Amino acid sequence: MPLLEPKIRIASKFQKLKWGVAGCGNFAENSFLPALQIFKKNRLMAVYSHTKERAMFISNKFGAPYSYDNFDEFLKCDFDILYISSANADHYWQVIKAAEAKKQILCEVPIAVNSQQVQEIINVCKENKIIIVPNYIHRFHPIVNKAKELVTNQIIGKIISISANYNIDLAPSENFRFNKKLSGGGALIDLGSQMIDVLRFFGGEISDVKGYKDNIIYKSEVEDFASAIVKFEKSGYGYFNVSYNAKNTLNKIEIIGYKGSISIENFIFGKNKPTKLIIDIFGEGKKVFMKRTNKLKYVIKETQKIMTKKTLPQLLSLENGLINLKIIEEVYKQCP
Repeated sequence: MPLLEPKIRIASKFQKLKWGVAGCGNFAENSFLPALQIFKKNRLMAVYSHTKERAMFISNKFGAPYSYDNFDEFLKCDFDILYISSANADHYWQVIKAAEAKKQILCEVPIAVNSQQVQEIINVCKENKIIIVPNYIHRFHPIVNKAKELVTNQIIGKIISISANYNIDLAPSENFRFNKKLSGGGALIDLGSQMIDVLRFFGGEISDVKGYKDNIIYKSEVEDFASAIVKFEKSGYGYFNVSYNAKNTLNKIEIIGYKGSISIENFIFGKNKPTKLIIDIFGEGKKVFMKRTNKLKYVIKETQKIMTKKTLPQLLSLENGLINLKIIEEVYKQCP
């Protein structure tokens, strides 16, 4: 199959952005790629999977001209932005190679399986002048951002506590998440990466953490449950709880301040059910807002803007991913 020469430039706002996708799992197939097709400014050029048949299936399904089971050959293809949705342990080497090939990157989290790898990624991306957007997807949610605005403007007063819960049912299987070498761990590094980011998004930097992990329902080489209490540097405390063992899924953020509270319900699975924002201020009536949305549309739209302008907002910097992973490592250290 003939290959086009790799491009270093990013398309202007009048040109289509060309995408490559590495990792053809269920999330890429059923969530990311359908969202990508919504935007006329994007074109899927190539897909990579370690299995040739899977790469061909996804490329045919979504109209990509090229499919590969060789990552080095894949990177020679003509695309501007690489979306990485592979196993956690593959993120590190794929990001490094992509940065050296001058591809801009949107990567699922955790960016790598340890903080040393993330620091190396940061160094390589800076050296090659590559923008990498970690997909801390909840930072893109309009309801979450509205809540952030209310907290910043001190509508509920000084923060007392923040909690974030993400519970699903995921029984042990051949999924890479149950292979510690591929995943780096269980519910803590997988789901906890997002919940720690949510706590820091609302509460700021964390000065202390006390955590737990366990196998409450499912026995495997990775944990099916994890939780931690954190102390924020500026004000108050935070708590998160994640698990692979709850058949009735629960995902909720609660922010309690001196003058009131904010609750966000169903912020993870908002594609099928509306996300609910509840604002309860002392002395005022409770206000409830609901919005049904596909967060990936906002992720892709913001990534387009970042890559076109070549400017990454501080809130989306890879340094955030490094901090989040160091907190995860501290919990693992406390719970060997």
